[in-house]
Amino acid sequence: MSAPFAGFAGNLAACAAVFRARCRALLQYRAAAAAGFGTQLFWGFIKVMVLEAFYGNAMSGAPPPMALGQAITYTWLGQAFFQLLPFSTNPDPEVRELIRTGAVGYELARPLDLHALWLARALAARVAPTLLRAVPMFAVAVPLLGMALPPSLAAAGAWAAAMVGAAALVGAFATAVTSTMLWTTSGDGIARIVPSLVLVASGMIVPLPLFPPWMLPWLDALPFRGMVDAPFRLYLGHLPAGALPGVLLHQALWTAAFVALGRAMVARGLRRLVVQGG
Repeated sequence: MSAPFAGFAGNLAACAAVFRARCRALLQYRAAAAAGFGTQLFWGFIKVMVLEAFYGNAMSGAPPPMALGQAITYTWLGQAFFQLLPFSTNPDPEVRELIRTGAVGYELARPLDLHALWLARALAARVAPTLLRAVPMFAVAVPLLGMALPPSLAAAGAWAAAMVGAAALVGAFATAVTSTMLWTTSGDGIARIVPSLVLVASGMIVPLPLFPPWMLPWLDALPFRGMVDAPFRLYLGHLPAGALPGVLLHQALWTAAFVALGRAMVARGLRRLVVQGG
């Protein structure tokens, strides 16, 4: 096994335990999830009204690349999985504080690979809050707010598989972003730049099929499409279930690239890390 991935595989069982423990802790924040659910409903209504106005005026000529009903369902999917996907690519605030205060030395004392530990924490921080918000969002949006169910079992299965790949991709990307904290202790700059870029390029703000045609090849090549647009379009049937292997390959290649990048940054950063105090 190549060096960048050796530590990750060797600590898999321990990191799985960290993931489960972290999920159990985060699932206790039910009041925060209820407040977040209300916020997602509000912003969902705003986005749906904007889409209806846009389709009613700008789409009066040629047939649109995505039907209004599909765009509305796409929007509610984005609200349901908001915690899992692009907005949550900020650096881990707890890791940021550990590095700023020097308490990261305690992390280094653990018998765990540091990058694998941070990746397990990043995945748990996205999966657990999503479970608390996505279920009630489906329960409300499907019967009351115009959100459609997948058109077939094949579409539902392809969407579920692609969402697993999206979670892995987001976790790997977020961990790579967190690894930059070893070079900049504040992290304010990257915390402002990265989410804005990812939200737009992933399709969370506007579905990618509504972008100008000349931009689509570039957006398709970037990793962010695999976080939102591809899984959601599989749900809608806008992408056929037969496109799933290509989507999973795209997600897997970018996930491996971000894992390798994050591990390389952590390894190099630890060689120059100095913890002051005592």
